[in-house]
Amino acid sequence: MKTLFGHPRGLAVLFGTEMWERLSFYGMRALLAAYLAKYLLLPGHVEGVLLEPQVKSTFEFILGALTVQQFASWIYSVYLALIYASPLLGGWLADRWWGQRFTAMTGMVLMAFGHFMMASEALLFPALALLILGGGLFKTNTSAQVGLLYDRNDPRRDGGFTIFYVGINLGAFLAPFICGTLGEEAGWHYGFAAAGVGLLCALGVYLAGWKYLPPDVRPVREVSGKTPLTPQERRTVFVLLLLVLPLTLYWACNEQQGNTIAFWSIDHTNRGISFFGWHGEIPWTWFQSFNPFVIFVGAPLLAAWWRRQGSRQPSPTNKMITGCLLMTAANLLMAWSAWQGGVASWLWLAAYFVIMTIGEVMVYPVGLSLYSRVAPARFTGLIVGIYFLPNFLGGGFLQGWLASFWERMDKALFFVMIAGVAALAALIIWLLERPLRPLLKEAA
Repeated sequence: MKTLFGHPRGLAVLFGTEMWERLSFYGMRALLAAYLAKYLLLPGHVEGVLLEPQVKSTFEFILGALTVQQFASWIYSVYLALIYASPLLGGWLADRWWGQRFTAMTGMVLMAFGHFMMASEALLFPALALLILGGGLFKTNTSAQVGLLYDRNDPRRDGGFTIFYVGINLGAFLAPFICGTLGEEAGWHYGFAAAGVGLLCALGVYLAGWKYLPPDVRPVREVSGKTPLTPQERRTVFVLLLLVLPLTLYWACNEQQGNTIAFWSIDHTNRGISFFGWHGEIPWTWFQSFNPFVIFVGAPLLAAWWRRQGSRQPSPTNKMITGCLLMTAANLLMAWSAWQGGVASWLWLAAYFVIMTIGEVMVYPVGLSLYSRVAPARFTGLIVGIYFLPNFLGGGFLQGWLASFWERMDKALFFVMIAGVAALAALIIWLLERPLRPLLKEAA
């Protein structure tokens, strides 16, 4: 197989595809909660949104009366939850019927339609439905294809996933500057349309590099019929399911950055900045670029450090524990900022993003590499889909439930609450680490 900088050429194709798709996704995420709460769900606009009365009545039947901010946060949260649940469908379709390449391509086409539909106020909910379905078909299968580029014991494997993760976060870094700035300065709908253009670029890169992509794993129905999992494979799946609980708690904290942290940056942050006599204000959407920028800079450094440590580097579970504790520290910092009262300097928010993001690098790519490495080969897509369950449960529903306290709680206590959830995640992984260690080694 031809290589590029020591890695299969297919990695560059998947890097570029994921970069453009993530630009679209994070551009959408940077705008969505504020777009809903500050514009679309207000009188004068909400009346034209198709299905809005039915959706709101459903939420209020379950949750009780909702303010505009709470309704916006729940729409945002359920959207994220379903985005991360739908990869299970994408993995199953790829493993069973379509293969990874065709499934991912179909997902990009659906998402492009969804982003362009977001430019219409009336089509909010149909657009979100297409984005959820398309995202599920796409997300699992590009991640699975990265794993298929390498043999299971290839020493380049973790490095390949780290490079892929840099591509994700390069797109996420650019998204607020492109989609966010257009949405904030030119109009919300220009930001959403820019996200649609990003999806078309992703599709173009993917099709141009088609010949460098790994061959699809042959569908399960053609290889083994209903062959059951072996005892070792069952133990492996059990290990991966156990880790879903603490990762769910972690992602409930992480995904606050697109919800309550966005509201904090708008309503409680002094965004003024002076530079050699120039005075201006940082657009609130730009804060969404701090997280991917730190990942873009820090992930390669951490990967190089772990590589130099060799066999002495921390285990995957110990890396995840550290990541959760850094999330705890970041939220305690925000609590301290809120305790000071008044409008906080933007530097507090910048420090929050630096600390929590270093922790994210110790959780996300490490876990993705682990799940793809130990997954039974004939169920790679489905097992990688399981890795997104914590994003579904935590980054979606639990995150939304926690965010519903934003208006009701003192802001300092809110951040202490989030810090406690992250600390609980670290504690659970620590309690599981010793009994899981032999099972993880056996599966690898």
